Amino acid sequence: MPNRLTGRIALVTGGSRGVGAGIALRLAREGACVAVHYQRDANAASDVVEHITDSGGTSAAFQASMGDFDTVDQMCDAVSERLGAIDLLVSNAGSASRGNTVANTSLSEFDQLLRIHTFGPLHLIRRLLPGLRQAVRGDIVAISSTTVTEAPANSAPYTMAKAALEVAIRTLAREERGNGIRANIVAPGLVDTDMGSRLVRAVHGGQKLSDLKAHFPFGHVCQPEDVAAAVAFLISEDGSYITGQRIVVDGGGPDPAIF
Repeated sequence: MPNRLTGRIALVTGGSRGVGAGIALRLAREGACVAVHYQRDANAASDVVEHITDSGGTSAAFQASMGDFDTVDQMCDAVSERLGAIDLLVSNAGSASRGNTVANTSLSEFDQLLRIHTFGPLHLIRRLLPGLRQAVRGDIVAISSTTVTEAPANSAPYTMAKAALEVAIRTLAREERGNGIRANIVAPGLVDTDMGSRLVRAVHGGQKLSDLKAHFPFGHVCQPEDVAAAVAFLISEDGSYITGQRIVVDGGGPDPAIF
């Protein structure tokens, strides 16, 4: 079904690398016109856009800081001007916390992570809602994390911010379904990305993520493409009767002994 998203205009935040890049490429492959958001790495965003356009798709890169609402507004205007009205948002951009205990984490770090993972995405969603309501179909997919249910040690700022976003998305799903908008959550576990590799090195004293693959379901760590597949299902016609849901993408969870 290579063209089931033809005619749709997608914005993927954090779309220049890792999970976001995997999602952007998948949506483009299925026919969507894709706005690739980035914060710092313009070259990485350009690489994703080039990959899409070289394959015959339509894409462009747009810069904004999710914690700076003015730049988010400017990005929305730029996307609409360049590509058209957005009817599909994948909120993926984020930042890791510093890995301290609750007792040793400053309130400013909690505030920063909430702004990036919760308030920034909510501002973006509110900014896009009028257009999403006018669309034939509007979709919002928030990329969260299994840490919300697992609550691992030394992760409170990140986990709290993701949990708050999840509640907002589930509430929004009920509020906006009368307007033809579906709002869902995809929550991956450890993913084979640069961020995932950094986590493994920190927890396992320099080990490579690939060294742990035997402990993961089906013999491999979750790939960005696995997360992208879940997103593609939710926003397709096959997912048209699904809203307010949380899909976990972790193969049922790794061997608990490794984390």
